[in-house]
Amino acid sequence: MSITPLMPVYPRCDVRPVEGDGCYLITEDGRRLLDFASGIAVNSLGHSHPALIEAIQTQAAKLMHVSNMYGSPQGERLAQRIVDTTFADTVFFTNSGAEAVECAIKTARAYHQHEGGDAARTELITFSMAFHGRTMATISASNQTKMHKGFQPLLPGFKYVEFDDLEAARAAVGPNTAGFLVEPIQGEGGIRPASQAFMTGLREICDEQDLMLVLDEVQCGVGRTGKLYAHEHYGVTPDILATAKGIAGGFPLGACLATEQAARGMGFGSHGSTYGGNPLAMAAGEAVWNVIANEDFLANVRAKGERLRSAIEQFIGNHDDLFELVRGEGLMLGLKMKVESRPFYAHLRDNHDLTTVAAADNVIRVLPPLIIEDAHIAEFMEKLSAGAADYVVPEAAAA
Repeated sequence: MSITPLMPVYPRCDVRPVEGDGCYLITEDGRRLLDFASGIAVNSLGHSHPALIEAIQTQAAKLMHVSNMYGSPQGERLAQRIVDTTFADTVFFTNSGAEAVECAIKTARAYHQHEGGDAARTELITFSMAFHGRTMATISASNQTKMHKGFQPLLPGFKYVEFDDLEAARAAVGPNTAGFLVEPIQGEGGIRPASQAFMTGLREICDEQDLMLVLDEVQCGVGRTGKLYAHEHYGVTPDILATAKGIAGGFPLGACLATEQAARGMGFGSHGSTYGGNPLAMAAGEAVWNVIANEDFLANVRAKGERLRSAIEQFIGNHDDLFELVRGEGLMLGLKMKVESRPFYAHLRDNHDLTTVAAADNVIRVLPPLIIEDAHIAEFMEKLSAGAADYVVPEAAAA
């Protein structure tokens, strides 16, 4: 056999973590790497957080899974916590971000196909360079042809326009439009925040034409930007929101949040998930929510984000041959390079024990655990500076 036991869909590197300690990854050969990737914004409380460990261990000893035919005290409790602290009136729990987006798509369509709605409204307007997941519906919602290759035909029901172009979004609305699906801050697309005018304008269009504003906050949500959800920076309230990644600190969990009005089509039998909302996931989610859904904690994320951004901006001035700018919010930052970013991110990992993650638009994503201290910021800057100082741009990576 030439194929590997793990299906070879990931270009895995030689770093092989077997343990985590706070803001560090530890490999099987004993290397200790400063983790400013956080499993791509997943390990919100870092690695081996005592409260998260205790919650999972305690619940695992009681009950890990039960059918959704039964009542869910654990799910009801976490859902109520989320409802109490967000715009939402109701929550559906999933196992992943892609599943949360799938549920959001179904919820938006069901809103219009519900009794008294307009069943012709099935199309969601999405935006260039978006990433919504790897299922058939979520790759169909993206205009990125690299994700389409090999999986044709795509599913109908999506129309693409340029990100942050309000007039293009307005012009795309037609008789079949159900709403907009948008990331307030694009993650895979290069840490690109939407403008205030764009987000406000989308909300106004939805209000004027009875459309659904569906936000994908899988990467930018759960405290990552210094607000519980990124839409709070804009003062814009969605109808439906998909969340995941950091919501359970590394345990598989996602959720679709909706207002009562937006969820009017989601009645008995309309959706389901075997593992979604299982007691073990609920315990992990509640442990994370206990820490993050707290204004003092969020204020600290904002303060650390500003400190980190300021340090990176000063650093860029010393290496303006390699770097262009830093953008983002809180601890969701993107360092845009003047050369191809992936070789540099690998250089930091392989030579300076620093993990980051690359993104589109020649961006290095800086996504540390939300619990970082000033010492971690200082160590990050030391490693980043050392990496820039001894980096030789590969000929193929030069812009």
